[in-house]
Amino acid sequence: MRATVWHGKRDVRVEHVPDPAIQEDTDAVIRVTSSGLCGSDLHLYEVLTPFMTPGDILGHEPIGVVEETGSAVTNLKAGDRVVVPFQIACGSCWMCSRGLPTQCETTQVTEHGMGARLFGYTKLYGAVPGAQAEYLRVPQAQFGPIKVPEGPADDRFVYLSDVLPTAWQAVKYADVPRDGTLVVLGLGPIGAMSCRVARHLGAGQVIGVDLVPERLERARRDGATVLDLRDFESPEKLTEAVRDMTDGRGADSVVDAVGTEAHGSAVAKLAQTAAGLLPASWGEKLTATAGVDRLAAFDLAVRLVRRGGTLSISGVYGGAADPMPMLTLFDKQIQLRMGQANVRRWSDEILPLLTDDDPLGVDEFATHRMPLDSAPDAYAMFQKKEDGAIKVLFQP
Repeated sequence: MRATVWHGKRDVRVEHVPDPAIQEDTDAVIRVTSSGLCGSDLHLYEVLTPFMTPGDILGHEPIGVVEETGSAVTNLKAGDRVVVPFQIACGSCWMCSRGLPTQCETTQVTEHGMGARLFGYTKLYGAVPGAQAEYLRVPQAQFGPIKVPEGPADDRFVYLSDVLPTAWQAVKYADVPRDGTLVVLGLGPIGAMSCRVARHLGAGQVIGVDLVPERLERARRDGATVLDLRDFESPEKLTEAVRDMTDGRGADSVVDAVGTEAHGSAVAKLAQTAAGLLPASWGEKLTATAGVDRLAAFDLAVRLVRRGGTLSISGVYGGAADPMPMLTLFDKQIQLRMGQANVRRWSDEILPLLTDDDPLGVDEFATHRMPLDSAPDAYAMFQKKEDGAIKVLFQP
């Protein structure tokens, strides 16, 4: 089969690799019909290269058709149309039973001290072959895959794999008061969908912050008030603007949908680049134990949220030695929630919204639909934010 394969920093290629097969009785194999390119894939493209191995297959946002199942998978059959969550979880362990499949005790990557295995996402998360491919082996298929109706185009359901539950959890974790104010930092796929989810769930005012014109315009069309970072000479000026919009207090809640890709510290960027140039074992240690994230977005979120408010982090951070503003967090009594989205915790709430009049606008959410063979160009375009690229779907 053809698959998107990692070979090095900014070096992904579409190559022929062996077809996946059933290995365990809880496996399924699906034929992928669409698969998303995620902002966190860009971490593998540049920042987290020390944890990658040449030959790793990328991608974690698939929808497809079941081809084959193991003997223990009784809830699926060949021909079923399914969305596959980006995390791999059993559905029955202590963590899964408490709505935390990202911490699944059956699939935890204990050798690295990490949570549940993820498709296509570094050795830290199991180095499981990913979904930007023609076929995908799905472990724990007795729980993970979500059956969806036949008929509508893939765009209607594919975002259940990651974008929708990540945005939904971000807003739920933000705990926006009814008619309260939510600021969303970063208007990429997750930030843009978070704005839509927040409005759907009743937030009174949604403020989107970014510096890419196409992203700002899209959020404005979706009904958010937008603030262009380029219009403010300092974080203090942006903070003043948000306070002016919120009776002088600041936002009730802030979603940081940026993470380590924030436009910020040149020193931190240099450290990340240096780690990518070191021998693999050295780079791993530097990134995991001394990696300094570019915390411009996080620091800005702390500024913007009101005292007693809530900060929800959906953007991926990778380093361990982060200079956190602990004094301010404590003094402002900020509530802080974060983590990978627990897809199956939220999927039953979201699915009904995808079978009616499309209130979240998923049918037109993708800005680019490209053949799998164009993956190298798509990664480069998305990383450089060219051609208005916000969400790319590959169609093998």
